[in-house]
Amino acid sequence: MGVVARVSGPVVIAEELAGAKMFDVVRVGTLGLVGEIIRLVGGTATVQVYEDTTGVRPGDPVENTGQALSVELGPGLLQSIYDGVQRPLEVLQKNLGDFITRGFVAPPLDETKKWAFTAIAKVGAEVGPGEVLGTVQETALILHKIMVPPGWKGKIVSLASGSYTIREKIGELETASGRQPLGLTQRWVVRIPRPVARKLPPSIPLVTGQRVVDTFFPVAKGGSACVPGPFGSGKTVIQQQLARWADSDIVVYVGCGERGNEMTEVLATFPNLIDPKSKRPLMERTILIANTSNMPVAAREASVYTGITIAEYYRDMGYDVALMADSTSRWAEAMREISGRLEEMPGEEGYPAYLGRRIAEFYERAGRVVTLSPENRTGSVTVVGAVSPPGGDFSEPVSQNTLRVTRVFWALDASLASRRHFPSINWLQSYSLYVGDLEPWYQAHLSPEFAGLRQRALALLQKESELQEIVQLVGVDALPEREKGILDIARMLREDYLQQSAFDDVDTYTSINKQYRMLRAILGFADREQDAIARGVTVAQLQGLPLRTKLSRMKWIPEAEAATQFEALDAEMTETVQGLVASAGGA
Repeated sequence: MGVVARVSGPVVIAEELAGAKMFDVVRVGTLGLVGEIIRLVGGTATVQVYEDTTGVRPGDPVENTGQALSVELGPGLLQSIYDGVQRPLEVLQKNLGDFITRGFVAPPLDETKKWAFTAIAKVGAEVGPGEVLGTVQETALILHKIMVPPGWKGKIVSLASGSYTIREKIGELETASGRQPLGLTQRWVVRIPRPVARKLPPSIPLVTGQRVVDTFFPVAKGGSACVPGPFGSGKTVIQQQLARWADSDIVVYVGCGERGNEMTEVLATFPNLIDPKSKRPLMERTILIANTSNMPVAAREASVYTGITIAEYYRDMGYDVALMADSTSRWAEAMREISGRLEEMPGEEGYPAYLGRRIAEFYERAGRVVTLSPENRTGSVTVVGAVSPPGGDFSEPVSQNTLRVTRVFWALDASLASRRHFPSINWLQSYSLYVGDLEPWYQAHLSPEFAGLRQRALALLQKESELQEIVQLVGVDALPEREKGILDIARMLREDYLQQSAFDDVDTYTSINKQYRMLRAILGFADREQDAIARGVTVAQLQGLPLRTKLSRMKWIPEAEAATQFEALDAEMTETVQGLVASAGGA
């Protein structure tokens, strides 16, 4: 037991803490506020407290738990809403009302609920880390696999199917250090990545149903993406779209230091969302971690580690997990405040010198892996981190350090958002370094020509940007017809392909196959248009065709009718343009 010597906001200096270790969790003051040791000098410990330290004074007791900050992992995580240190907010509201009492502790998982456990492993079998002992049907969508914790190895002495709470013993394991009780849960230190057998190369795309993402700037399963953008550019909406539509099994959404009204909207809307694939509530495969901007600053740092640890746990079961972190800028600001109170030497813009390393440590925990299991299960954690640069300045330290470690950059543009172009991802600034890795998948599962279509479309959009500078000087009418045709096709790409409504039942999601058909239709029309221009047809004549209306409405073709309608559209394009050329005398 130690005593408080000094208090500076969330930073507390404790003395006489014998036997303390780095990152031990301590209880501070008479209320028992949760804190973590982040510096040790002799018997003096510096503690960052995850709760408001108002009222804490020198001489108050400090109790060392001897355990590092960890989370409890087991059935009941799904459908839960936690704060940054895994306190269940729904339980806190039920017990305390709308305001959290400092020092209040609640178990992260329901200790009274009975779970139907079905044993798979046999008594007497030798098992190792990651091996599945049995299963629990956690929700209608997710089968929870009860695994041997990392570091455990031995012979199963007893194991029985039945109905258990998370605190009851389901069996025993004979290890080198003696018999260990087996339960439905395990604990893991949040700052340590969960071990894996090996990492796999990024070769499978995370299909999101968002055309600008899947076609132009894809992210691989197990990849990492950065979504920087100024206020009002649509970061939260695009992350919610990815959470809803991406082909992942589990969604972990971390609201790190966001405004209270934004977080309230997320907490209010997510429980009402329906999973489009299963028609079940989306929350049955979702975990929310809420840490608003008025919550204690130190808990922001804990929230991202809590989220990634839970994601790794489900990855180890063989699931594909998508982690949305909104926003890592608030996390970095928390680090800056703590660093300042620790009187550390500041780096660029006052951020600590270790900012880049911390950001890299977080994003490097993403990946598609072979787990620790005899059957070589594969799972993945894909991390999509939003960044909120002040004034939309992408040159600030958090954006730059994030771009160094992530391989996808979705640059959100406030000017596009103000023109009601959503998703407001700027196609000239964004990039994806996974395109080459994913090309074999596209060739095998979609079409060998998909990569070429993508390149052509991006080149047309780039050419449009160059022509716009000339247009501003001399006007559209002064351009040759061929350049007018390029502007015409680029406008179709922008308005009919890249623009997508999150609120339209059909347009909110586009399968990768339909995306390919839409892109092929637009670029197929581009070929016919340039051929017709060469034969004397004007762009104005081509724009007046009824066919153009059908092309602009492609996005609303239902998935079930896509194959037949696109074939008919392709035939109509050839016939209509040839007819126009013939009537113009260019045949």
